[in-house]
Amino acid sequence: MFQKLRYLCNSFLYIYMPNFNDFGLNSALLEAIEKMGFNEPMPIQAAVIPTLLNEDTDIVGLAQTGTGKTAAFGLPLLHKINPNEKKTQALILCPTRELCLQITKDLNNFAQFMSNIRIVPVYGGASIENQIRDLNKNPQIIVATPGRLQDMIRRNKVDFSDIRWVVLDEADEMLDMGFQEEVDIILETVPEQRHILLFSATMPVQVERILTRYMKNPVKKSVGQQNSGTANVRHSYYLVHAKDRYLAVKRLLDFNPAIYAIVFCRTRIETQEVADNLVQDGYNASSLHGDLSQAQRDHVMNHFRQRSLQVLVATDVAARGLDVNNLTHVINYSLPDEVETYIHRSGRTGRADKSGICISLVNLREKGKIKQIEKQLAQPIVRAMIPSGQQVCEKQLFNHIDKIEKIAINHEEIDDYLPVVFRKLESMSREELITRMVSVNFNRFLDYYKDAIDLNVDDSRHRETERTKSKESKSGRKNRDEGLKRMFINIGRRDRVKPNNIIGLINQITRSRDIRLGRIDLMDSFSFVDVEESAIPMILKAFDDPRRNPDGIRIEVVKNDKKGGESRGGADRDRKRSGHKKSDNKDRHRGGDDRRKKRR
Repeated sequence: MFQKLRYLCNSFLYIYMPNFNDFGLNSALLEAIEKMGFNEPMPIQAAVIPTLLNEDTDIVGLAQTGTGKTAAFGLPLLHKINPNEKKTQALILCPTRELCLQITKDLNNFAQFMSNIRIVPVYGGASIENQIRDLNKNPQIIVATPGRLQDMIRRNKVDFSDIRWVVLDEADEMLDMGFQEEVDIILETVPEQRHILLFSATMPVQVERILTRYMKNPVKKSVGQQNSGTANVRHSYYLVHAKDRYLAVKRLLDFNPAIYAIVFCRTRIETQEVADNLVQDGYNASSLHGDLSQAQRDHVMNHFRQRSLQVLVATDVAARGLDVNNLTHVINYSLPDEVETYIHRSGRTGRADKSGICISLVNLREKGKIKQIEKQLAQPIVRAMIPSGQQVCEKQLFNHIDKIEKIAINHEEIDDYLPVVFRKLESMSREELITRMVSVNFNRFLDYYKDAIDLNVDDSRHRETERTKSKESKSGRKNRDEGLKRMFINIGRRDRVKPNNIIGLINQITRSRDIRLGRIDLMDSFSFVDVEESAIPMILKAFDDPRRNPDGIRIEVVKNDKKGGESRGGADRDRKRSGHKKSDNKDRHRGGDDRRKKRR
């Protein structure tokens, strides 16, 4: 009965949609809200704020990125904070430096008419001495990233004895980035008599663990379906050959002249290559990945937020916690392995009740992933067609004409020059003048797209090919293995890999998606994979390059290429000679994780 009553109350909130004056916030906060131009609260705010104002409780807020979660927890905290107590009363944990600074900025805006409120951000990549000096001033609220805050705890520079609220913002991203240990240490350091406010877009196992271990009878507030994407985003995919992905990205950028987008790639190397190629081809783009220094990262993000950059090419880790408004598109240059990652990516656009578009470039091998994502997303992902060269030229032409039509004319500056211009052009007819004016900026598109090929994959031909291959496979093992060679790779089930992970690893390290792969056999600590024989030299060279293969994963040709026990035995003997053991493999991966965490 109680649950039914709560459900009805929540439903009433969504139907009624109160305004901020109905919540009982203090006058200083209401004045700030009015000055900031906030009108009606967003759904997560309408669901969470009354609960936090009316009772001291743990709470779980499930909502997509960009739905107003900062105000949902920030306004009640500022209402309850005692500004006369020079003690830290609230701690807010978030995954990245950018989000830490954004939350701090938002809270300061909310508290602009509240005297004596001090909010201090604590994050890596900045002077620790300055942050220690700010902490010594006893702020009421600390906004922090887990790594730097743990460092402050070790140095005894924070006093958590009066903490009453702990907020975990973007909890799923924070734990996915490898901060589980730091979060555990922090939550075990704060007093037991505190309330945890957990906000997340998805609810993976790691987040459920925090809920079970540290929270007490939390109230759940969910906006939208759990682990689903925002309804304001339209999803589509383009079926292209892997080798044509870059050409497809260029064509989509040209077809959308006003695009303001993030292009997501799998690896740092791929990210930098795509960004460099776009810059070289004249696009206003830059990269964002883990190899950039904090100063470089800040420089890129400042330009992107100011829209001096039109396209940001990024890895998932580097883009986490970014707060950028008004993105028109998210482009998946490569589909992620996890559906949750796709949802996070798509949530970068369609924020604050604005619409957005999420585009995925999908090759034939990845097409099955679309159905998995649709199921989790609870939205259709429709197949779209890459525009032809003629369609791109038409779109660019109309865009150019619109600019001419709408341009503001500064008569004071230009009138003195017009008589000379008129005399210079008086011999031309109206039609010739318009033609020449349009051609000034348009000729390069005509030249580039004059003989443009169709980048769309004919799916019907692919299905027929697959049916033919299936029939041929039934004729015998010999035909299926023709042209393939058996290779050994020193990762297996204990490393939590699946066949698609091995395929992705080979594609990533070789920087190619055109290598033909066959059967993959997973063992406990190693695997076998059938590989196109002509590609073996390239694979061996790529895996020997420590820049491409920083974790030192080993791959080699099986000496006795007979399926079954003889081939395994040969590989095992090779493993023993090279001194690789199961524990070494795990340690190497752990070392790689540690190095990545340090870079972050």
